[in-house]
Amino acid sequence: MTAALAVVTTSGLEDGVPRSRGEGTGEVVLERGPGAAYHMFVVMEDLVEKLKLLRYEEEFLRKSNLKAPSRHYFALPTNPGEQFYMFCTLAAWLINKAGHPFEQPQEYDDPNATISNILSELRSFGRTADFPPSKLKSGYGEHVCYVLDCLAEEALKYIGFTWKRPIYPVEELEEESVAEDDAELTLNKVDEEFVEEETDNEENFIDLNVLKAQTYHLDMNETAKQEDILESTTDAAEWSLEVERVLPQLKVTIRTDNKGFLDKLHNEITRTLEKICSREKYINNQLENLVQEYRAAQAQLSEAKERYQQGNGGVTERTRLLSEVMEELEKVKQEMEEKGSSMTDGAPLVKVKQSLTKLKQETVEMDIRIGIVEHTLLQSKLKEKSNMTRNMHATVIPEPATGFY
Repeated sequence: MTAALAVVTTSGLEDGVPRSRGEGTGEVVLERGPGAAYHMFVVMEDLVEKLKLLRYEEEFLRKSNLKAPSRHYFALPTNPGEQFYMFCTLAAWLINKAGHPFEQPQEYDDPNATISNILSELRSFGRTADFPPSKLKSGYGEHVCYVLDCLAEEALKYIGFTWKRPIYPVEELEEESVAEDDAELTLNKVDEEFVEEETDNEENFIDLNVLKAQTYHLDMNETAKQEDILESTTDAAEWSLEVERVLPQLKVTIRTDNKGFLDKLHNEITRTLEKICSREKYINNQLENLVQEYRAAQAQLSEAKERYQQGNGGVTERTRLLSEVMEELEKVKQEMEEKGSSMTDGAPLVKVKQSLTKLKQETVEMDIRIGIVEHTLLQSKLKEKSNMTRNMHATVIPEPATGFY
């Protein structure tokens, strides 16, 4: 475990002295090189290793019911909203882990206020943050990786973790004392053992139900022993001795013997094909009932789909007829409303009465005018008659009598 931990010394904490990249090394970066765009990937990988040292899977992910981020989660854009929430919660956990009390941000908190609080805590650790806070709103990028990496280093300092130099085991090379004949395995011997194993297992067919039960029990055993598998208890010295003991037997010497090789290969291929055909027939016989049930289910599904299509067509036609009837009903309702409003409205009757009154007034006026005209005409006739009479009397003059002289 010492060597494994020492391999991860790629970022700031080394030889027990915590420092960030570029600090304490005497290097002054004047300009960004062509590989600066990929620097955040290196920082992100260092961050994942530091989080593992802080046991964030047990103390943070399981308690928060979150999935473990990938090694480049904060370096590449995937889902900005989810990445920003993950960044805020992880930063809050790291700040608490570093000994500063910090309230876990909620989903509906103001992002500007949350970022401001995180940067304030980062500056309180003596770290610089000479970039605008808006760079952290996206939830990914170089500045997000930088902030989380600095907080992880502060958390490691707070718990007293120090990087140690790797200790490499010294291996002593011993001369091989095993005879060459016993240490070599020829290709013919390997083929013979393989053929014997295949011949022994040729007649042992696998029952699918038994295989399913064995697989289930194997999964249950692996699930039960998962915690034991995560940590190896093998001694390194014993492992090295076992490797040295078995190493001579692992040498395979292939001799160039072409005589009868093609015939042997043909026979092996033929035997393998026959075995495959026999097992295929056996599996088909076992699955024949299931295949028939599947075909019957497929036929029923086809019939159900056909009935559905027919019913769907009828529903479409009835829906169209219903829409037409509804349109006609709306028209009839509109006409009834118009007639009802006209029947209950008294404005036309008032207009008719006003028109009748006006006609009566005009009739009276016309009667008066007619009477005046008749009177005037009568007067003119009488006057004309009196004039004619006067003119007639004026024209008849009587003759004088002659007998009186």
